Amino acid sequence: MNEKIFRAYDIRGIYGEELNSFLAYHVGYAFGQELETLNQKQIVVGYDNRDSSHELATSLMKGLTDSGMEVINVALATTPMVYYASVHYKIDPNIIVTASHSPAQYNGIKIGYSSIKSMHGEEIQRLKNQIKENINKELSIKVGQVINRDIKPAYLEMLQTKIKMGPRKLKVVIDCGNGTPSIIAEAVFKNTGMEIIPIFCESDGSFPNHHPDPAVLENNHFLIEKVLETKADVGFGFDGDGDRLGIVDEKGNMIYTDIFMAIIWNDLMPKLSDKKALLDVKCSKALEDEVVRLGGKPVYNRTGHSFMKKAMTEGNFLFGGELSGHVFFRDDFYGYDDGIYAALRLLKILSESNRSLSSYTENIPKYHSTPEILVKVTDSTKFQIVEKITEYSKNKGYETLTIDGVRVLFPDGWVLVRASNTGPNLTTRYEATNETRLEEIKQEFQTELETIIKTTL
Repeated sequence: MNEKIFRAYDIRGIYGEELNSFLAYHVGYAFGQELETLNQKQIVVGYDNRDSSHELATSLMKGLTDSGMEVINVALATTPMVYYASVHYKIDPNIIVTASHSPAQYNGIKIGYSSIKSMHGEEIQRLKNQIKENINKELSIKVGQVINRDIKPAYLEMLQTKIKMGPRKLKVVIDCGNGTPSIIAEAVFKNTGMEIIPIFCESDGSFPNHHPDPAVLENNHFLIEKVLETKADVGFGFDGDGDRLGIVDEKGNMIYTDIFMAIIWNDLMPKLSDKKALLDVKCSKALEDEVVRLGGKPVYNRTGHSFMKKAMTEGNFLFGGELSGHVFFRDDFYGYDDGIYAALRLLKILSESNRSLSSYTENIPKYHSTPEILVKVTDSTKFQIVEKITEYSKNKGYETLTIDGVRVLFPDGWVLVRASNTGPNLTTRYEATNETRLEEIKQEFQTELETIIKTTL
């Protein structure tokens, strides 16, 4: 068993080499054991459209039923559809077999104690240790059962009930990237009464047209092209399992998630008495500035959908999100991340006005920033490297925020260096008030990182 696939907030690895049916069975059995101690007898299970997902899910469900669990199998579904099934059927535990936006050769398992509480950190390590113990002993086989359910009609009805569009009719491009949203997105958006132009909305888990990660500019080439070609008002891209969102405005510019959140806060903040805003450490200072301008209080949190959902609940935030495209609404939604629902919220704002999407960004502060830059290291050294760059920053007298790696704060910019939760990389990002200062900050920290990496690897 490759223990490295038990990551910060899911289990993820290359299918066949690192993750197989044998391990999926043991994940199911071990989680069933844990649920028994929590007096839970039922669980919702679904899987994404990757070629290996049905096989892995079948083995996973066998492990669950052998542990005595009753499995509600919603079969092929987006991650948010599985979350909603937990809500709809009033069964908190859930599992989805998915590798989200990872390449097609990967697969993974996301485990939830409820729709808003995902297994992460030490909980995943505890599960791993139970699996290691189980593999080396004879298991007690109990009799559970699998009940097949179709969550799609209820999910469609819920979204129609939650979102009522304004009078303006918009032209909307949706790019499913051939991922699992392909099974539901067209139906959702056609229900809005808008003119819908779908691209790559044929389900194909090999992702033949582009990588299913809409947070990255290069993956939105076709979406941008189609928005400009059709003179659409907005374009939406969805990731492989549908819990994240990418946005393109009518001019073909990407609206990154932190700026999308600023647009949402402009609409939402005047309606709320509790004005706390949750954002992750990768977000632009533009979002912080906008929240403060609107009378809100920005609160930074570590990156990762599991950590964000935990913070949303514990801090009683009504809206929050992270740069990667996960956003969480609790004002009139369930608090979990659903890329399609997030798109509908923006569409509702646009449908209630005559403004272009690009006009909503005009008064948001402008900073010069890099995208996320991945620095290849190793899983065994990445945390050590982050410790050393933190020490460097503190020795220089720089202000630091260390809730997730280190965010180094300057009066005119910031730097982020953190260990990736999903691979042997450092995630870095740089931002400043002008291009010259951005290059200065970037040069200083890239040079220092190169030195640290050479002496650490």
